[in-house]
Amino acid sequence: MMRPRIAVVGSLNMDLVIRSPHIPRPGETIIGSDFQTIPGGKGANQAVAAARLGAQVSMMGRLGRDSFADTLLENLASSGVDAAYVHKDTEAATGVALIVVDERGENSIVVASGANMQLSEADVDAAESMIASADVLVLQLEVPLPAIFRSAEIAHQHGVAVVLNPAPARELPAELYELVDVLIPNETETALLTGQQSDSSERLSAATHQFLERGVGAVVITLGKQGALLTNQEYDGRKFEAFQINAVDTTAAGDAFVAGLAVSLGTGHPLLEAIQWGNAAGALAAMRFGAQTSAPTREEVEKLISGVNPDKIIEKVL
Repeated sequence: MMRPRIAVVGSLNMDLVIRSPHIPRPGETIIGSDFQTIPGGKGANQAVAAARLGAQVSMMGRLGRDSFADTLLENLASSGVDAAYVHKDTEAATGVALIVVDERGENSIVVASGANMQLSEADVDAAESMIASADVLVLQLEVPLPAIFRSAEIAHQHGVAVVLNPAPARELPAELYELVDVLIPNETETALLTGQQSDSSERLSAATHQFLERGVGAVVITLGKQGALLTNQEYDGRKFEAFQINAVDTTAAGDAFVAGLAVSLGTGHPLLEAIQWGNAAGALAAMRFGAQTSAPTREEVEKLISGVNPDKIIEKVL
């Protein structure tokens, strides 16, 4: 099977993760348990996850000049991600995320973006060959919008499929939607971007149609334990059931979903099959602790899709 070429433009963070009985309420101090520093950032998470799934992955982003940056670069290299376009910024520190994970695997995250917000259109233009040679460009919203827009523009000009994960959600220019082939928001992001609450199937459907009216090729809304919902010109709210697993940590499950879908699309699979890949990758990632450490392999995803019990596929990392 061909190895798809995936280009990722996005964020790199060091995740500072602590496990806790529950997410602290305002003003509450609680005693947690394990503390770990784990490579993260939505862009890097998706890049590493795509590489684990067998893709040829190149990434563009910005780090600081500090020890976190060195660790993150080493991790990309060991994961097989080409980081030739990941630059060290002279003024800003490497991005950091503070993450609390409760005993149900749910999380609360605060991000200090640092050097991620220094990524520029000039950086993107310098990496045009990287984007142009890809099968799929993967984007998120943890770097400046001008860089995101320019990346999508270059991909569109060269016939490269554009996958946008609009997280964290913020208002987007109308011109960007028109460049997106597959938009992958979750329910919260869908509500913020459309003003439509997702508390009923009717409202969710109305929200997806807003995206199509803005020029998006297809909308895949991730629904956590409920799976995913596809709307495009051919399918109106087609539901994809989630794989039933015992979640340990959902921190990067959404990033694994995006990577699984992108890799499958880049391989030449139809969107319906690509969504199943996303569901499988996301489910397996939720069974492991951490962000990039939780990304599954291509073999693991193929086993889950073929019907193997997920508890027998991977050893959980606690």
